[in-house]
Amino acid sequence: MKILVHGETCYAPRGAYFDGSVRIEGNLVAPFGTHFWKDLVVSGDLELGPASTVAGHVSCRNALIGGRAIVKGDLTAEGTVFACDRAVIRAIRAGGDVVLRPGVIVGEVVTPGTITVIGKVLSDRLEGSKVVVLPG
Repeated sequence: MKILVHGETCYAPRGAYFDGSVRIEGNLVAPFGTHFWKDLVVSGDLELGPASTVAGHVSCRNALIGGRAIVKGDLTAEGTVFACDRAVIRAIRAGGDVVLRPGVIVGEVVTPGTITVIGKVLSDRLEGSKVVVLPG
């Protein structure tokens, strides 16, 4: 699949499939229905669109995970992670704050920052400096 590069940001085509592990220098915007069959390593920020999947692990600076997206491996971010409604992530390890929107399913969240839970989420463990729970 071809990826469009504009400055420091790479754009994957909608509905693209990537067979092997993918490494991106810079930022990555992966729109609705983009699928990665192995690991995804992004040196910058990641925007993983709704209904997208990553079969392996994800590593990035900051992450925005779209609604109903699935990350089957661990998501490791240097900074913040924002997981939208009904995203499924095996585990989140972040260096900054983490926001979990309603319906998110995550094995565990580990961060030195604040974890903000909005509405009902399903998680095995939340470990942060502070956990804030807000109504959905």
